[in-house]
Amino acid sequence: MRNYNKIALACCSAAFGLFALTGCEGGEIFEVNAPDWISDKVQEIEDSNKQEEEVLEGMMEDVYTIGKTDYSSGWWSAFSKYYVIPDGQKWNAVFNLNINPSAPNTYKNFALIISADDNREGSGYKEYGAIRFDNQPSGNSEWGDYIDRSYIQSTLTFETDTDAGVEKLGGKVTLTVDRTNPEAFSITMTNGTVTKTYKQPYTLVDLNADANNKNIRCFMVPEGSYIDFLQTNIEPIGGCTSAADKNPVSMVLQNVPAQVNLGTSLEDAMAGAAALVTFEEGVTKTVTASELSFSAIPDMNTAGEKTLVAVYNKTFKGENCDTPIMANAKFEVVESIESIEVTTQPSRTTYYYYISEATETLTNRTLAFDPTGMVVTATESTGKLRVLDNSKLTFSAVPATVGIHKVTITADEGVTAEVSITVKESQVSPISYTGTVGAIDNSTVFWGDFSDDFNVPVGETRSVEFVNNSSLANNWNNFLVVLRMTDYTEYAVVRADNYGWGDGYAACVTSGGQADWATWLAGMNGAKVTVYVTNCGNSTADIQAVMIGSTGTTSIQYYLGINTVNPDDLNFALSVDGCHLVFE
Repeated sequence: MRNYNKIALACCSAAFGLFALTGCEGGEIFEVNAPDWISDKVQEIEDSNKQEEEVLEGMMEDVYTIGKTDYSSGWWSAFSKYYVIPDGQKWNAVFNLNINPSAPNTYKNFALIISADDNREGSGYKEYGAIRFDNQPSGNSEWGDYIDRSYIQSTLTFETDTDAGVEKLGGKVTLTVDRTNPEAFSITMTNGTVTKTYKQPYTLVDLNADANNKNIRCFMVPEGSYIDFLQTNIEPIGGCTSAADKNPVSMVLQNVPAQVNLGTSLEDAMAGAAALVTFEEGVTKTVTASELSFSAIPDMNTAGEKTLVAVYNKTFKGENCDTPIMANAKFEVVESIESIEVTTQPSRTTYYYYISEATETLTNRTLAFDPTGMVVTATESTGKLRVLDNSKLTFSAVPATVGIHKVTITADEGVTAEVSITVKESQVSPISYTGTVGAIDNSTVFWGDFSDDFNVPVGETRSVEFVNNSSLANNWNNFLVVLRMTDYTEYAVVRADNYGWGDGYAACVTSGGQADWATWLAGMNGAKVTVYVTNCGNSTADIQAVMIGSTGTTSIQYYLGINTVNPDDLNFALSVDGCHLVFE
């Protein structure tokens, strides 16, 4: 505004001067030009108001969707194509990032994975690391042994993963991975509102087994979101997918109910069904029941097995296609249920829990009911008996208190039955173990060393004590606890900093992050740690940790109810990532 006022004043002064000049000999108002400095100043302001936007050259259309459009894709379940970037080149990609309007966490966006030049399942697959679009310095928005978080910058920073504002990451995103500078490596991701950069002032090391191969691979992984890819300047493995409309080729039905009550309309019965449709060029899309036409053969009026026929008649862009496609599935129409009864008791009816310093303040703690081995028989309205699938039943939780507790079993029709569960408090058995896990200079990389496996029998709690010595580079450069079978099949892996993965991890209840991550991390170099693992007897396990920091601060962590556990085959081990553990 200050510049504008000066220009306006100058223009007015110039105008008055022009009128004055008209009275002079030979003076004509139309022959007098405005001073050059005014024009230059106006142009300078106009130029400064224009956003600089890099012109992307050599872009090719590559149109496909990554992730489920209902936002249900979990971590490491959906992947983009592989884009191979040779040394000295730059990869530009343009795509629409679709954020769930109901997303509760900042990490519900996408991550760029940088790896060596091999498939994820290949023996030569090694990761440089991952960079997510959100930026949370105290969390896990970047990771990997070759990613230095100190080189990350973003115009939007979250303090915790529950902060508001994840929707700001959505929209058209331009991603650039730049290897053109022989002495640097950089990544930029921006949607015009949020820009995140990684500017590494040195080149990447070569992780390829073949010293002559200097390529890297990049791919994207959404979580709780989906990506509509649009353009790339590097042709991906498998080729580009054109934006031209495509006819459907085939489809596979999903979420078709196994059983439907007699009297339910076909429309209501299949309301939750969907189909994965494959179009020309291998493009896929998940369509909902509202986009499909259903029929039941022979009918819905009698009980018995039925054949569901679904028809889809749209192109990729939603136009009427040349030839509709069909798919079918089996389901059963059954009589309504009058009552249910537990005709075979569950295999396990005694559960266990343990209270450590990490969980002593918990209230209303519960244990999950384990239906393994249980048979529930329903009596239909006609008097006919049939066995119900346990996965179709719901169960009340079991209080984590000593005693006998009733579990309510509920069928879809609202009819119930009960079963009794005995709950006991587990007893702890300390493990005697000596030695060191990880190099004492904290140079051991993730998964680079392990303790022995420690068996945890049903109902018991095993504890182990050690000193955690950390490089302090990142929150995750501390101990890990691995739950696994004797043959090393993993149930779950958890870290010291409120993070984990594995088939059994999603169901567990965690204590959440630390109130002050910086103080916590500072105390983890030299922290005295006690880890407790409980075999709860209900196909779940609990992990609890008490960490007495070298700074004098005590912190806790717990992961309760890790499921998919075989109670007869539960072991745990300790591992490291940029740290080392000393057992005394």
